[in-house]
Amino acid sequence: MLKKIFRVLQKDFKSSRRDFMALYIMVAPILIAVAITLFTPGLNDTTVNLAMLESDDAGHIDYMEQFAKVELFDSVEDMEARVEKRDDIAALVPNGDGYEIVIQGNEPEVVEGFAVVLNSLYELDATNEETTATLMSFGHTVPPLKTMLVNMLISMTIMLAGMLIAISIVEEKTDNTINAINVTPVSQTGFVIGKSLFGGLTALVGIIIGLFITGYGDINWFMVIMVGISSMILSLVVGFIQGLSSEDFMEAASNVKMIMLPIAGSIAGYELLADNWQWTMYWSPFYWAYKANMAILSKTADWPTVLLCTGMVIALSLVVYLLALPKIRKGLS
Repeated sequence: MLKKIFRVLQKDFKSSRRDFMALYIMVAPILIAVAITLFTPGLNDTTVNLAMLESDDAGHIDYMEQFAKVELFDSVEDMEARVEKRDDIAALVPNGDGYEIVIQGNEPEVVEGFAVVLNSLYELDATNEETTATLMSFGHTVPPLKTMLVNMLISMTIMLAGMLIAISIVEEKTDNTINAINVTPVSQTGFVIGKSLFGGLTALVGIIIGLFITGYGDINWFMVIMVGISSMILSLVVGFIQGLSSEDFMEAASNVKMIMLPIAGSIAGYELLADNWQWTMYWSPFYWAYKANMAILSKTADWPTVLLCTGMVIALSLVVYLLALPKIRKGLS
């Protein structure tokens, strides 16, 4: 039985290497993970940019670079041209014994205020060791924005697992091998498990690589894998249903995308609803998966919370699976 299941899995992996859409789906999470790493700020990254002259005092430049993102320019004219661009940046222009703050005029007050205070601290020779301020993270040990984007990436990767299943099923239908399984040694159950392993393993590998790329290699991996496997059940069921009911690859991919609606709704509900309205999202397994992953990625997860979320994901997904099982069996007959 296991040998036959792995033959189905091996066939799907070989076929995916020849299919551009399947190959793209397998690579997309990794590319998105790289983009998240490159473009999201860290927890302590400043959002204030400063423009300075390259000819400025080296000690002044080094001091500013400790607290702001500094861009260096050859002339005052280049600095002024930079300030006039659409983003927010303040220029520190030498003026006699001091400095003049040059801004466009439509920046938030914090930009000008930060530049003034920071330059004043430099002139007072203030250092990090002399400050009495402490950094409060309110329980966050990793960047909140990055955590949210990585969590969305996990949800999207799980959805793509269903899309891979749907594309694989359509290929079987195109090759007229769906009906052939009824007269081969491979049972319907073995066929379903083999197909599910293809989508599940691909998504799981994509999630693990994506987490390493985005810098989450020190999280509780057992929790992540447990939540990921449980939340794939519904995606794989949808992939089978849509693959059996679709006539071509584009139709299958388009139909599976519909699962993004409950995923997006679950994410929006978790992020935007007040605590006393969170119960309105309890029907969605994706809500519970997102909630568990958020705690894991934020490194605040405990086993009771993770087990509760995982149990809800499995229970809700099994309800959908049992309702869809007759349709899947009929499509494979």
